[in-house]
Amino acid sequence: MRSLLLDSAILPPPSDAATYDTLQEKRVQVSPPLTRGPSAFIPENEVMQANGLDERTNLLVEEYSTSGRLDNITQVMSIHTQYLESFLRSQFYMLRMDGPLPLPYRHYIAIMAAARHQCSYLINMHVDEFLKTGGIAEWLNGLEYIPQRLKNLNEINKLLAHRPWLITKEHIQKLVKTGENNWSLPELVHAVVLLAHYHALASFVFGSGINPERDPDTSNGVRLIAVNNFCVCDLANDNNIENASLTSSNFGIADSLSELEALMERMKRLQEDKEDEEASQEEMDTRFEKEKKESLLVISGAFDDEIVSTDVSRYVEDPGFGYKDFARRGEDHLPTFRAQDYTWENHGFSLVNRLYSDIGHLLDEKFRMVYNLTYNTMATHEDVDTTTLRRALFNYVHCMYGIRYDDYDYGEVNQLLERSLKVYIKTVTCYPERTTKRMYDSYWRQFKHSEKRFVL
Repeated sequence: MRSLLLDSAILPPPSDAATYDTLQEKRVQVSPPLTRGPSAFIPENEVMQANGLDERTNLLVEEYSTSGRLDNITQVMSIHTQYLESFLRSQFYMLRMDGPLPLPYRHYIAIMAAARHQCSYLINMHVDEFLKTGGIAEWLNGLEYIPQRLKNLNEINKLLAHRPWLITKEHIQKLVKTGENNWSLPELVHAVVLLAHYHALASFVFGSGINPERDPDTSNGVRLIAVNNFCVCDLANDNNIENASLTSSNFGIADSLSELEALMERMKRLQEDKEDEEASQEEMDTRFEKEKKESLLVISGAFDDEIVSTDVSRYVEDPGFGYKDFARRGEDHLPTFRAQDYTWENHGFSLVNRLYSDIGHLLDEKFRMVYNLTYNTMATHEDVDTTTLRRALFNYVHCMYGIRYDDYDYGEVNQLLERSLKVYIKTVTCYPERTTKRMYDSYWRQFKHSEKRFVL
């Protein structure tokens, strides 16, 4: 097993030549990486240093990786080994352990989810796994070749990926209604967990600048493809892209350090103010509505109409459907979902765990890990309470989808999150395929890359 960790292909060539030819034909083409290492955004030495210091990463890959190798996602995620373990365990359970869905279905659903965000990296990974687990090669020709039951997931897939607030009980009822192509509730829960997992993982891939895995069958190791009228390498470098939302990245070290000190001072002041006097509920309501409206004004890219590549489009129904701000600008009363009305702790956990045994515990562990993970550092400063900053990140993401936490003061968001960080967050959350290296480099310039990974 250890030898597999050094393999540069996603999978070793199958012994059957016909199967191998099919795999090569069905993979989506990708563009060549511009940098060495697993990420175009994070220097290779910083990722390799994290891997070298923690041998547990290799042990986790041996135990929980579905491909049996140290892929680029795992290498970058291993910067936070605690989270990596939780991530790999839950993903392994979804894909390989006992569950309502057959193994090939699981990987095809992963392909459908990744395709909504044009994530060729994940598509290729699961094309390989789909065939390896006995999937029918013809299905990889596109959605018109798959069973009607899988086709019926298209609507909820696109809504979950781009506008989850539009999902209603009627969408669920339509999928589970009695009929030849209906889904049982346990099957549907398994499918939705997979869809949500791979929508989020696509954000991690693009937000971290994950480089494509090397392909041993081409001279330069990878294959080319154009996306959104730009090569993927242009997206990494921002070639030909003007982004009015980002200020110049030509900052001096002194400017960055002063920004860091100012941020820490604001965090300290907010904590002190909270201890002295809490805002009234009316004031909290006003601050949330203000932040919700301002989130509509954050521009996250200067792209014209997007073009979905032919390779990816075979897995996408209604490719023009994407994220739209949950309310139109200028509206006085924007729709709001109160998080307390339906919570993971009181409602979601028990429902998911009842219909898909044990996945609730694994997801709960991952959610808690993400929410509480901190090393109490900010750049060169140690023993820093980062709670207020982490809460601002958490609540800003939810705010973009109209989700409100009644006990949170949204005035903290504008005080703690700089505009360039908001642009990056909105892009990674809402249209991850548009993420660029310039966006990544523009925020928290004095922070370590391991600290910047907290945003994802």
